[in-house]
Amino acid sequence: MATSTTHHTASATGRSTQAPTSARLDAFVEEVREVVGRGMAPDITAYLVGEKLAPHLGREGPDGLLTPAQQEGDPERYRQHLLHAESDGSFSVVALVWLPGQATSVHDHVSWCVTGVHRGEEHERRYRLLPAEEPGGSARLVATEDVVNPTGAVCGFAPPGDIHRVWNGCQEKAISIHVYGADISRLGSSVRRVYELPADR
Repeated sequence: MATSTTHHTASATGRSTQAPTSARLDAFVEEVREVVGRGMAPDITAYLVGEKLAPHLGREGPDGLLTPAQQEGDPERYRQHLLHAESDGSFSVVALVWLPGQATSVHDHVSWCVTGVHRGEEHERRYRLLPAEEPGGSARLVATEDVVNPTGAVCGFAPPGDIHRVWNGCQEKAISIHVYGADISRLGSSVRRVYELPADR
């Protein structure tokens, strides 16, 4: 597999090592850099980055997007591999590896985000936050949509209105590629807030 640069690979617990990258990943990073450099609105940036990501998804083998090490999971929880963090902090690329049944909490994000399913499928439940109905009451979450994203599916969004939960509902490993408009090498995660509120489902 051709390699040209080196980036960090990090687990969800923060462990970080140096790992080679594929030529395809390097090419994708250049494409994202060009889009982000235009300085457009977050939602438009996410849409255009999603267009760049789609052709790379599902590519395996010598011409693939990820090295074997970047596809390794963790039996305890979903695993995050940090593939690239731009030196000016303007964007990051990560791979999330999900073993069957692994899931996120209900959360939102620090920045615009693009997600593409590279292998398997991801299940997603999206929520809307309802304020408390009376003083001293509690806000609550209402599920608005359930989505199953197969290999090759791409979606992008920008806060607000980006509350969701994601899980691997199939019987095999799932891998997704995420691009964030933030420095994940510094933040460690794209999560802005975890919601522990009553939800209708």
